[in-house]
Amino acid sequence: MIGNHNLDVRRAFFALAILTTLVPAQEKSVNLTFGVYTTDKPTVMYRTFTPLIEALEKSMEKHLSQPVAIELRIFKSYTNARTALVKGHVDFVRFGPASYVLAKQENPKVQLLAMETKKGKKTFKGYIVVLKDSPIRSLSQVRGKRFAFGDPNSTIGRYLAQQALMSVGIHANDLSKFKFLGRHDKVFHSVLLGRSDAGALKAGTFNKLNKKGQLRVVASFNNVTKPWVARSGLGHNLHKTLAVSLISLDDPVALKSLKATSLVPSRDQDYAVIRESMKGAKKFDLPAARPTKKPRPAARPEKD
Repeated sequence: MIGNHNLDVRRAFFALAILTTLVPAQEKSVNLTFGVYTTDKPTVMYRTFTPLIEALEKSMEKHLSQPVAIELRIFKSYTNARTALVKGHVDFVRFGPASYVLAKQENPKVQLLAMETKKGKKTFKGYIVVLKDSPIRSLSQVRGKRFAFGDPNSTIGRYLAQQALMSVGIHANDLSKFKFLGRHDKVFHSVLLGRSDAGALKAGTFNKLNKKGQLRVVASFNNVTKPWVARSGLGHNLHKTLAVSLISLDDPVALKSLKATSLVPSRDQDYAVIRESMKGAKKFDLPAARPTKKPRPAARPEKD
């Protein structure tokens, strides 16, 4: 009986070995983390990026011939998202130009993947807006008023808006008050509710929320379209696959959710103009040179 039992065990192991060689092992999944910061409500951000993630997973699976799973992480602030990329806590991100410039300064090894285009253009508009019935008819008339900026690290919501204000001689001490509200939609509603006399936000948010024409544009300026950036040390194969998958993305639903028409190759030089604007915006907090008058103390940001 014992001899027969050992023979049966040996046969079972032999059969299992044959079966193992015939059935392919389950393919290992490639797991990636994609980060964005909130420019709108988190629920809106989730709806926006879900079609993109699904399309990107399918494209990468074709190139890699193995399953791909991408986790979306939504960060509360621009700074938190940038820190996550710089420290390698996320694999790739979609940033605004200023956040890319700052991340590159903090970790020169972060790598561009692609940049968005809008109808073939690599620029889009930022606005400075007021209430429809506001007496403010030009940007110079913002002097002495209450102003709403976005995030302190926002390209449109801070740096380019401050550059636009300085172009008409307005510095921080020329405003009665100013606030950093974090998100473009919050800027819109601050102006709408009369908490601010003017504010800076991106064209997309303005067009989305201004269906009834409650606000009016008093100034506009160009911004470079958004870069997609990979963490340092991602690996050549994954970086290349991500870049190719983004550039070849043609899913109309995914692109519509981004308000982009395509993604194209990008290089650091594409954001040189933003880098220079950020340097210039540092002068915003300094009083404007007026030799005939003693400058008033600079206004301080309000706390919400």
